[in-house]
Amino acid sequence: IQRAGDVIPEVVKVIESGRTGQERPFTMPEQCPVCGSRVARPAGEVVYRCTGMACPAQLKENLFHFASRGAMDMEGLGRKHLEQMVDKGIIQDQADLYTLEKADLMKMDRMGDKLAQNLLDAIAKSRKPALANLIYALGIRNVGEHLATVLARNFKSIDNLAGQSLEDLTQVHEIGPVVAESIYNFFRNPKNLKVLDKLK
Repeated sequence: IQRAGDVIPEVVKVIESGRTGQERPFTMPEQCPVCGSRVARPAGEVVYRCTGMACPAQLKENLFHFASRGAMDMEGLGRKHLEQMVDKGIIQDQADLYTLEKADLMKMDRMGDKLAQNLLDAIAKSRKPALANLIYALGIRNVGEHLATVLARNFKSIDNLAGQSLEDLTQVHEIGPVVAESIYNFFRNPKNLKVLDKLK
């Protein structure tokens, strides 16, 4: 394997002399190893994804993205804290972060009074984000920080963005059909809408 371009690994050749005879062909699992939901590969994409809306692994990654710098910027609220919150049933979605109380956080391992207060303060500080940060924090597929800024500038509010048709979205400079479809589908997913209502 060699480095191709900036990052992508490229298979140059197979070194058959390195084989032991114990090798087995790899087959992609049909079910998510975390939640057991069906695994699907969208047409035209290489990646396989879990289709489980309540998959704990997806929830943890979504929460980590939501709280990260560039998104809601909840300083000090790291992956380990978020994983514990999900595993202990303290939160079920992003909006639940805003209903946390100190008593909830004290249920976590290695949590002291001062750290709990610091985390609550960081969460409270994130309550009035710039629109671009909120759009990015939602984790809409194919929408990074730059496109979140483009969407914020063009649509001015989450409700306005959510109400756009596919055609309206593709009229925006830098928004192609794939990104437009990701945005359109995100705002038609009942689970996403429920979380947005809770966030409001």
